[in-house]
Amino acid sequence: MRKISKSNPVPIYHQLKEILQEMIDNEELKPNDPIPTERELCEIHGISRMTAREAIMSLVNEGVLYREQGRGTYVAQPKPKHQLSELKGLTEHMEQMGHKVDTQIISFDIIDAPKNIAKELKLKAGQEKVIELQRLRIVDQVPYAIETVWLNHAICFNLTRECIEGHSLYKVLRERYSLIPHYARQTVEPIKLSDYEGNLLGLELDALALLFRRTTYSIDEEIIEYTKAIYRIDKHKFEIYLKA
Repeated sequence: MRKISKSNPVPIYHQLKEILQEMIDNEELKPNDPIPTERELCEIHGISRMTAREAIMSLVNEGVLYREQGRGTYVAQPKPKHQLSELKGLTEHMEQMGHKVDTQIISFDIIDAPKNIAKELKLKAGQEKVIELQRLRIVDQVPYAIETVWLNHAICFNLTRECIEGHSLYKVLRERYSLIPHYARQTVEPIKLSDYEGNLLGLELDALALLFRRTTYSIDEEIIEYTKAIYRIDKHKFEIYLKA
């Protein structure tokens, strides 16, 4: 382990954070390995316990480390990448990467479309109803995301909860209604979780997350779905492919 430099203008806690990250990147510390204790880090670097704890908690908050009550702090498994340039359902994407995906349907309702949802789906006159589907997505037995999907009931009029249970929504839409995603418009913004959202994801109140809003279109420019998805940020990372 290289030492921090007290003459370096970079804050000491941040130097220690970078040293620990470097050890993980160089595989000196591997997934599920314990890291040095706060006391050991204090002795090695000649720093305060508070400074060592600040560096460790910064990496815990980023999902690089995880803590077990009464046992210590360990290196987390690498975060799976979620490719934003690919229009795939979460189930299909994660299973291709070797992860096990489970879905818990929280609610399935046919409702009068709120004005903002009607606008997003570009509902025509006489199309007042939408299907509102809320699901908890679980990856490798860990709560991963909360998804709320709105579908035009006039197009998916005979869709039921049972049709979706245990299946990829995109696959159901493709096979039952010939709705094939072609492209989507998506925004991303950071949010703080509500008490309800935190409980579903197993996170503390006001924990940070990412909110995705996506409108998906078919090749014929027909809107397939409008989705609001809340992803925890400590268990995964996003990759964006940019081309000049």
